[in-house]
Amino acid sequence: MTGRSVLAVGAHPDDIELGCGGALAKHVAAGDQVAMLVVTRGEVGPGDTAQRVHEQHRAVQVLGVDTLIWGEGFADCRVSLQEFELVHLIEDAIEKVSATVVYTHAANDSHQDHRVVSRCTMGAARWVSTIMAYGGPSAVGFNPTVFIDISDALDKKVQALMCHVSQAEASEKVSASWVRSTAEHYG
Repeated sequence: MTGRSVLAVGAHPDDIELGCGGALAKHVAAGDQVAMLVVTRGEVGPGDTAQRVHEQHRAVQVLGVDTLIWGEGFADCRVSLQEFELVHLIEDAIEKVSATVVYTHAANDSHQDHRVVSRCTMGAARWVSTIMAYGGPSAVGFNPTVFIDISDALDKKVQALMCHVSQAEASEKVSASWVRSTAEHYG
């Protein structure tokens, strides 16, 4: 996992940390260049937009991520109305960071924004050599075929996730215990 340029794509602040925060921490520790693209500012979820943005910046610092890219003009829970623009946003981010590895939501997810971000990332990253899908609390029937041992990065993942205080206070799934038990479940 060395010498790579990594881009993680998520629909909302906290999605990436929940889904692949441990893997990103491992990439950072290995010296890889790591970027995150967060499509919306999560304005429909708990917490106000300014708080969600602040929480995301704190989580990026905890993980040691090099670059945070925000989607502009994409509304939370309405991303599916802008698929064409989203593909181009993701393509531009891939080009900007010269990504050789891309992480995104699993396709089978109960949240409409997660599904469309997954689908658009798969299209935008069609020339990237490695595309990895991550699960989260709203993933349905997530059956991974590739596993990354994050035992040495689990604490960093939890610490980054806990930066999203507005979400942790509102959901039992945005919790250290959920993250730890999920990591244990997947080995």
